Amino acid sequence: MESSNLQILLGSASPRRRELLAGLDIPFTAVSIDADETFPLDLQAGDIPYFISRAKARAYETRLNDSQLLITSDTIVWADGKMLGKPHDETEAFAMLRSLSGKTHQVYTAVTFAEKENSQLVLTTEVDKTDVTFAELSDEEIRYYIDRYKPFDKAGAYGIQEWIGYIGCTAIRGSYFNVMGFPVHLVYRELKKRGLV
Repeated sequence: MESSNLQILLGSASPRRRELLAGLDIPFTAVSIDADETFPLDLQAGDIPYFISRAKARAYETRLNDSQLLITSDTIVWADGKMLGKPHDETEAFAMLRSLSGKTHQVYTAVTFAEKENSQLVLTTEVDKTDVTFAELSDEEIRYYIDRYKPFDKAGAYGIQEWIGYIGCTAIRGSYFNVMGFPVHLVYRELKKRGLV
């Protein structure tokens, strides 16, 4: 698809987000952002990725110019009233997957669109939510998945598009791609508003 002369930047190291944005057939450049991802402990559910995705955008502010649109994103899994981020090790990954077994949890992804207007940073943020239900997972299935797929770079210790999603996911209400970490329908809508698609 044709776009305007505004350069689209994707502020993410995630190969999944890069692949999903590329699937919209819109040219973009991936950039790396080193941001502080700590957040106030009183934040709940979708407010957490909202806060972090905006922090990522602000971390790039000095490099952003008026002819660029920066897209940043953050995803969390929310289960039993608490956030599941990326697991630090196998023990934590196992505990996360065990807690998701046989239950429905939520995946929240926030996407922030950052622009400069008269040298001032302007942020627009959208949050998407998907309900995901897992069947009962055996300890053996959980261990196999962790050993084989090493899901340490994924919120909630799983990738819906991997083996654990094939055998465990019984229902999804909302965007599948949101669970992968990038609600492309929402991104497309925002780009369309700006005349970029």
